[in-house]
Amino acid sequence: MSHDDFAFEPVPGLPAPLPAGESLLWQGSPHWKSLAIRAYHVRKVVLYFAGLTLWRIGAGIHDHHAASVIAVSSLFIVTLGAIAAGVLTLLAYLNARSTVYSITSRRVLLRHGIAVPLTLNVPFDSIEAADVKSFGDGTGEISMTVPKAQRIGYLISWPHVRPGRITRPSPSLRALSDLSHAAELLGTALTSYHGGGARRPELALKSTPVARPVAAQTAAA
Repeated sequence: MSHDDFAFEPVPGLPAPLPAGESLLWQGSPHWKSLAIRAYHVRKVVLYFAGLTLWRIGAGIHDHHAASVIAVSSLFIVTLGAIAAGVLTLLAYLNARSTVYSITSRRVLLRHGIAVPLTLNVPFDSIEAADVKSFGDGTGEISMTVPKAQRIGYLISWPHVRPGRITRPSPSLRALSDLSHAAELLGTALTSYHGGGARRPELALKSTPVARPVAAQTAAA
């Protein structure tokens, strides 16, 4: 498993032509709005500055500050919040546009990087398990557990890793709008690659807040 810099892509999202016998099965990219909310936490930033604004207004009224003073200071906080949320949203948009996830008959590739393109290569032999998590907005993510010996850099791979797994990062396909199709296809590809034997990684579905119809198909794949 490695990160490779590349400047030319024979196929969008692939750093080099696929070897003989390996076929491209699926490609996709993160949904930028979902990525902004779940990876860049734009919603939390907005709520934080909204709370600061309310606190400033309340404190100003309690301390008998002039209305103009309260308005100016509150507007300053709102402006800072808007700038912060705007910058994070822009980063999420650019990250989503520069990211291509690929599933082949032998591996998963995560091409990402706004300024410097990088490719994270995850062979099927390195996937011990895969968790499929769906969200109420119709998007979801697929997180892959890899052996400890094949560690990857959390910071260099963020946000395309499972949140919170810093000591043992899990490569993740995040903010997928076609989660059901990607999860089913990955499960079928893993089963075919391992011949349906005991080495086949498990695909476990986790749903937030409601289960998706792909659950039974994914678990049975």
